[in-house]
Amino acid sequence: MRTDGRVQDALRPVSFQRNFTRHAAGSVLVAFGDTKVLCTASLEARVPPWLRDSGKGWVTAEYAMLPGSTHERIRRESNGKGRALEISRLIGRSLRAVVDLERLGEQMITLDCDVLQADGGTRTAAISGAYVALHDAISHLIKTGTLTESPLTGPCAAVSVGVVGDETLLDLCYEEDVVAEVDMNIVMDGGGNFIEIQGCAEGQSFSRAQMDEMLAHGEAGIRSIIKAQAEALSHG
Repeated sequence: MRTDGRVQDALRPVSFQRNFTRHAAGSVLVAFGDTKVLCTASLEARVPPWLRDSGKGWVTAEYAMLPGSTHERIRRESNGKGRALEISRLIGRSLRAVVDLERLGEQMITLDCDVLQADGGTRTAAISGAYVALHDAISHLIKTGTLTESPLTGPCAAVSVGVVGDETLLDLCYEEDVVAEVDMNIVMDGGGNFIEIQGCAEGQSFSRAQMDEMLAHGEAGIRSIIKAQAEALSHG
């Protein structure tokens, strides 16, 4: 059993609270256990310069951890550098993998992912919540007549896995993450295809068998997260 009582291949409680804020085209408070991320989708009738007159739209993201999201106040992160930029790009890549940019047309959707409370897995929670916010923003575009059909090709979600004390664990909380010998983040689409895998040995190398076990845990966990996304989107 783990520090919070879960078995090795169990997710923390996952929830998606939609319409969390008033003004955004899509807004979701996603929780992976005690990790809570506010994901909002903003719409703009423009695209980056390199896409002008291409007929294609763009989906991008910005990620930040707010100062009160951890035990000690952290400096406000900027999207323009370091870890925040790396995670922002990961979220953007993940969402664009499930959007037909030609069907979106020349408009841009920006997903802002602000970590309100961090307990491990903030980037994977952000990706999973941002998909729900993106879905709602596209529904808004259809409802207002800007789009006639959805450019979404399916859902996407993400989860962390790792090796702690020679055990493969799914959805690491902070206490597990800081002592993990191997840390991996997995992003997949609804068809069971991989969008991105980020994995590294923190203290010792890992075997092919361990990698296969991490991928299997991650795939099963993502299936459950996608099911939770669909359940949240089925209401309203």
